[in-house]
Amino acid sequence: YEIEGCEVIWAIKDKAIGNTFFDAGAAQFLIPKLSAEKPEPPIACKRTKYTMAETEKEAKAEAEPGKTGSALGPDWHEGLHLKGAKELSHKVHIESLCEIKKIYLPEEFQRSRKVSLAFPKAQPDEGNAGPDQELWPVYAELSNGKVYGCDFIVSATGVVPNVQPFLEGNSFALGQDGGLKVDKEMCTSLPDIYAAGDICTTSWEPSPVWQQMRLWTQARQMGWYAAKCMAAGALGEPAEMDFSFELFAHVTKFFNYKVVLLGKYNGQGLGSDHELMLRCTKGQEYVKVVMQNGRMMGAVLIGETDLEETFENLILNQMDLSRYGEDLLDPNIDIEDYFD
Repeated sequence: YEIEGCEVIWAIKDKAIGNTFFDAGAAQFLIPKLSAEKPEPPIACKRTKYTMAETEKEAKAEAEPGKTGSALGPDWHEGLHLKGAKELSHKVHIESLCEIKKIYLPEEFQRSRKVSLAFPKAQPDEGNAGPDQELWPVYAELSNGKVYGCDFIVSATGVVPNVQPFLEGNSFALGQDGGLKVDKEMCTSLPDIYAAGDICTTSWEPSPVWQQMRLWTQARQMGWYAAKCMAAGALGEPAEMDFSFELFAHVTKFFNYKVVLLGKYNGQGLGSDHELMLRCTKGQEYVKVVMQNGRMMGAVLIGETDLEETFENLILNQMDLSRYGEDLLDPNIDIEDYFD
C-alpha cells in the first residue's frame, strides 16, 4: 500500500490478506483501499523514535533526508522514497493460496522455456494476464503455476528467534518455538542473563487474555520490563509483573486505517466455545468482538471507532455482558459513555 508508481504482485499463502492479524471479513473490508487514492501523509510522526549518535553532529545527520527511519514499528520507511517511475498511485494484484516455488535469473529463465505473464489489467480474479515480452532482472514462479517477471522480490516470511549465536558453549533452555526460555522476571535459564523481544519465549502462566506475539510493541515492552527486572535484581528487590502482560494490545495501521488488536482477538486458544459479534460500515469501520460465557475476551477495531479504551476495560474486568446481547455493538448506543 505504501509503494507508489509500481505494479505489485502480492503472493499470499492464505485465502485472505493479513491472516496473522485478522479474519477474512476484515481482509475484505480492507481490500478496496488498495485501489483507492492515498491521502496526504501526516506532517509529523507522534510515536517515539530511537536513534544512536556519538556526537551532536551525528545526531543532526540522523535527521537528514535519505537516512533510514525507525527500526521499530510502522515508521521504518520514514526517510525512504517509496515511489517508482510509473505514473500511477499504487496498483496491486493479489495471488492467493500460493507461495514462491522457484526464482530465476534472466539466463536461467530463458533456458527454462517457461512463459511469464504481464501484470493483470483486470481486478483480482476477473481476468488473466497475457504473455510478457519484457526481459526482467528476476522471475518468480509461483506454486499455482504462474510466472511473473519483476525488478525485485520482497520476502516476508515471519519471525524466527535468532538464538544460534548464543548457544555455542552455553546450555540455555529453549521454548517450543525455539526461543530462549524466560521466567516472569525475563531471566533465562542461566543466572544473571536476561532476554527480551523476538529472541525469547515466555514460560510463565500467562493472563487468560495475553499471548506472546513477536511484534515491535511487545519487543519494546519486554525491553523496558527486562531493564526493570535487572535493576531490581541488582538491588535484591522483587520485580512486579508489568501491566502490559495483563492484556494483549497492539496498535498499528493497515492501508491508512487505524487497527487495534485486543486480547484473544482471533479466539486464540479458546477452542470452539466462543462466539463472534460484528459491526461493519463500509469504508469507515470494522468492529469484531470475541465473547465467551458472556465475557469479552478480545476485539479487532479497524477505523476511528473510539472503542479501544472501553473494550480494554471490559476485557480486563471480565464483566458479564450476557444481558446486552447484540446491543453491545449497536451504533445508536454510546457504549463508551454507558460503561464510563
